[in-house]
Amino acid sequence: MCRACVSSLITDKLSLGLGRRQFMATAVAAAAATGIGPAHAADTAEVIFRNGTILPLAGSQRSVPALAIGGGRILGLGAEADLAALRGPATRVVDLQGRALLPGFVDPHHHTVAAALFAEVLADVGYTKYPTRAALIGALKTLAAQTPAGQWLLACNFDNLLQGGDLSMAELDAISTAHPIFVWYVNMHDAAANSAAFRLAQIPADVGVLPGGGHFGRGPDGKFNGLIYEEPAMLKFVRLAVPDPTPALVAKALTDYAKQMAALGNTTLHEPGTIKPEWVKPLAQLSNRLSVRLSASLMSDALEASKAFVSLGVGAKATMFPNSRFSLYGIKIIGDGSNQTLTGAQTKPYLNSTSKGATNFTPAEILGFCQQAKAIGWPVLIHCNGDAAVDAALDGIEAAYGANPAQGINRIEHSTMARPDQLERMKKLGVQPSFLMNHVFLYGAAYRDQIFGPERTAFMDPAGACAKAGLPFTLHTDAPCSPAGPLRLVQAAVTRRCVIDGSVIGPEQAITLDQALRAVTIDAARQIGLGERIGTLEVGKDADLVVLESDPARVDPGKIMEIKVSETWVAGTKTFG
Repeated sequence: MCRACVSSLITDKLSLGLGRRQFMATAVAAAAATGIGPAHAADTAEVIFRNGTILPLAGSQRSVPALAIGGGRILGLGAEADLAALRGPATRVVDLQGRALLPGFVDPHHHTVAAALFAEVLADVGYTKYPTRAALIGALKTLAAQTPAGQWLLACNFDNLLQGGDLSMAELDAISTAHPIFVWYVNMHDAAANSAAFRLAQIPADVGVLPGGGHFGRGPDGKFNGLIYEEPAMLKFVRLAVPDPTPALVAKALTDYAKQMAALGNTTLHEPGTIKPEWVKPLAQLSNRLSVRLSASLMSDALEASKAFVSLGVGAKATMFPNSRFSLYGIKIIGDGSNQTLTGAQTKPYLNSTSKGATNFTPAEILGFCQQAKAIGWPVLIHCNGDAAVDAALDGIEAAYGANPAQGINRIEHSTMARPDQLERMKKLGVQPSFLMNHVFLYGAAYRDQIFGPERTAFMDPAGACAKAGLPFTLHTDAPCSPAGPLRLVQAAVTRRCVIDGSVIGPEQAITLDQALRAVTIDAARQIGLGERIGTLEVGKDADLVVLESDPARVDPGKIMEIKVSETWVAGTKTFG
């Protein structure tokens, strides 16, 4: 669903407007001001949890009576008597009072920087705030009335499927011609702008498709209709419209956002492709003050720059940065666009259309990216919403890596419309999919009725088929492209119920609670190269854990997302609760 461009666009602004040393100094100072730091060795327990349902492996009801942590790591599990030797005079005993303790949740595809900065600098006009078209237009008119003439109106999270269809240049001109207006779609592949914005961006009337797939929508008369597709096209506007964030703003935005994510039970967020190489070291420094662990991959256009990190170790295990809670894993390739705006690349036309969408790169280009990544030592993460994009991605992976490569797990991001034969091929190659299960939760009905029809929609986000085939998979939010929160993903995967009309979408693709919980813990940790450090509660692993007010196995599956997070711990430090 999401394109990595948005964080990339913002970090472009940061890189242009700020010196790396300046950001580094700010990040280092911020990290030094916090008591949160990397794990250290311990002989005695700092905390022992007891009297609850403690599940060392999420998705397994094999609980243990007690868990001991110290020095940021897990020191012991078992009966309280067995942990007695770990108790010291300063050991604190936490009575869970029947609550459930699980490994911390891992979101393996979450645009942390974009979500954090959007919350700081853009107006949210999304479905949850303005569920009707009238409310949306009213909000934009109010924003225009409050903004001095000539200044940009910047908004985000517009949902074309749930808020009345695409925005048009005429509709935005009716809101204001005195302000340039730019509205990002929630899918992050597309945007809409008014005529004033197009004039300022100096888009030639005869412009064609830009390198990388960027293009502009046109009406029946051949003139621009206000729609803007993909990163190269959106860059024309964003570089003018988005102000240069300051280092202090970045640090504040990420710190505040990480707190919100910890409150949802997240302990690790992986940012796919939206971290620029020059930001890696500063973010590693900043990571120790955040309430969650940070992981990231680099974009395919940063392959040469990625060689700078090879000395830290590249491959199946995450590239770890000393004295931080930051790691790198893989190279991101953006294979196609969004199904919601019919730009995902399909082998069959969209419903009531002759369009099949298109891939962003040729097969030769995808193969070239894969070959370069393999030569350096990285695995790849390839964004594929349509099945034609999956074909192209698997062709490139197979030709470059073969099966089960030493470089680690190659992933297909979203895999929304992957076919049964493609899942079989993934298993043979050792490739794993990651599903944006909020597609089902929010758009299942729209996919069925407007985009693909009932038969094709029934196999969207086919986690059930993966489970039957023994193909590991994960669940992700793609935030800010869909609501953050792992328990919502678990509920959607188990029930397959669309919240918009209450219908069940592809019931045969529903999975068990055990399978869903694994997909947001250990399997997600493995997909970002951290399976030996987090994802389960085992002696020696980092003490990343979440305490829930209720055991997910003991609540109505349709109410899993309502379970309250009581506490979140990262590397033995309580970051929420």
